[in-house]
Amino acid sequence: MPEQQRVQLNLRVTKETIQKLDEIVEYYQKNTKFGRVYKGDVLVDIIDKAHASMLKQSRFNKQY
Repeated sequence: MPEQQRVQLNLRVTKETIQKLDEIVEYYQKNTKFGRVYKGDVLVDIIDKAHASMLKQSRFNKQY
């Protein structure tokens, strides 16, 4: 991963949310070839994909 400035994010989530995150991390661990997968990296990936999808959708909506 390239050198990037990181900011620590402290937040409270429900137990159900953290269980879902654990399941997602486990899925990434089994289905990617990156070796060890960390929760922070999974969250970054999810946020990046959601943001890209949001931008694509907003561009689509502007066309019509």
